[in-house]
Amino acid sequence: MELLGIHHVSAMTKHAQQNVDFYTELLGMRLVKKTVNQDDPSMYHLFYGDEVGNPGTELTFFEMTQIGQNHDGNNSISTTSLRVPNNEALQYWEKRLTEAGVEHEGIVEQFGRKVLPFRDFENQRLTLVSDENNQGVLAGSPWEKSKANPKHGIIGLGPIHLTVPNLDRTEPILTKLLSFSRSGTYTHHQTEKEVVVFETGEGGTGAELHVHERPDVLAERLGRGGVHHVAFRVKDEEEMHQWIDRLNKAKIGNSGFVDRFYFKSVYFREPNGILFELATDGPGFTTDEGEATLGESLALPPFLEEKREQIERQLSSIEY
Repeated sequence: MELLGIHHVSAMTKHAQQNVDFYTELLGMRLVKKTVNQDDPSMYHLFYGDEVGNPGTELTFFEMTQIGQNHDGNNSISTTSLRVPNNEALQYWEKRLTEAGVEHEGIVEQFGRKVLPFRDFENQRLTLVSDENNQGVLAGSPWEKSKANPKHGIIGLGPIHLTVPNLDRTEPILTKLLSFSRSGTYTHHQTEKEVVVFETGEGGTGAELHVHERPDVLAERLGRGGVHHVAFRVKDEEEMHQWIDRLNKAKIGNSGFVDRFYFKSVYFREPNGILFELATDGPGFTTDEGEATLGESLALPPFLEEKREQIERQLSSIEY
């Protein structure tokens, strides 16, 4: 069994409308699914991605209107990367972010790639990463109706950064349980600390975890602008059950099989407390909506459909 790469990342926001404005208007991502948190239908769950929300392109947000600000720190998913086609695209984005007044660090190099670190309106840590020399997992397809220039558009998730106090606790989970392999190290441009890179599947930009070992910082306090979990791609439901068997045999506490309608999942925490999810590539977001109208109306899985009226009353309207 082999994980195919990053599936999605789920983060926290306090303001669904501002979130939609930032990620669709400025970043030009497509809102491919407007739905609710299936465990708490009183809150939105918004999915952004490429033109159809292919696995490996999905950045999602839970709206929690009473949530406090995230306090960055250890035991965390500390940065989410977003892939763009090439180095030229980074120059486009540097200019676009500057003109929009978005805080960024300029174009720097990270593990042999050009990257552009920046933050969103809630201080979410993001990095645009060039796919110019990518030899691994293929990216998604740019959205032709993007508010940003599709030529330079965001085409998927790149390396996900973890910050942990003790790499020795996390590494065996990645390598022995999940079959990631070490592919190198680099020195972080800000902290000057070593970052260890792990990859899975075909490797490359869409299949890496960058792990920062930082015993010198306090634990994160999760809030808006923070990341709830990262999910890794599993081929299909049959293989998902094999992964659950592997987790159980290793005595790793987990959620068991969870049907999210758009994909099937299992959740568990690695020893430093970071929440991981394994998620199948299918059936996908066109299961209940046509490709042309993805994200335009509130989509609910069948088991919540009978509560639609009640759920819609609890949600604010979103314009886009």
